[in-house]
Amino acid sequence: MLKIDTSFLEVKPVIMAKLVGLDKVARIFQILKSNGGIRASLYKLYRFDDLKLGTHVGTDKYGNKYFENNMYFVGRNRWVEYAPAVGTDYDGSMVPAEWFGWLHYKTDETPIQKPPVRYAWQRDHEANPSGTADAYYPYSTTRPKVEAWVPPKK
Repeated sequence: MLKIDTSFLEVKPVIMAKLVGLDKVARIFQILKSNGGIRASLYKLYRFDDLKLGTHVGTDKYGNKYFENNMYFVGRNRWVEYAPAVGTDYDGSMVPAEWFGWLHYKTDETPIQKPPVRYAWQRDHEANPSGTADAYYPYSTTRPKVEAWVPPKK
C-alpha cells in the first residue's frame, strides 16, 4: 500500500497565530498595559500622537523621560516624552544638550551612565522662547518704509 506523507499539512499553533494576526493583537495589549491602561494610553496618544513600547533609560531635571527600544528602526528607536507640565505645547528645544546627543546617536551612553563635564562658564539650558511672550523683539530706530493707513475722522 502506498503511504503519502501529510506532515507538511500540519500547521503549528504559533505559525497559525501569526498568520491570523494574533501576535499583533497581543502586542497592542502589551503596549496598552505598559502605557498605564486604556485611559492613560489615550491621553498619551492625544499628547504625542504615538504609542510606543520601550525601556525607560532616564529622566532629565525638567521631567522629560527618555526611552529606547531596539526593535524599532534606527532613528525611531530612541524618543522623549516631554514633561506633563508643558501639555501639548512642546518642541525640540526643550531637550537639554546632553540628552540631545544621546537622542541623535552622537553617543550610546546616556548622561546617566556618563555624566557630562560641567564648566563654570556654562549656562543652564533654556528652551527657545520664540513665539511666546518672552521672545526677543529688536527695537528699531528707523522710520518704517510703509506707513499704515489711518481712516479720517468725521
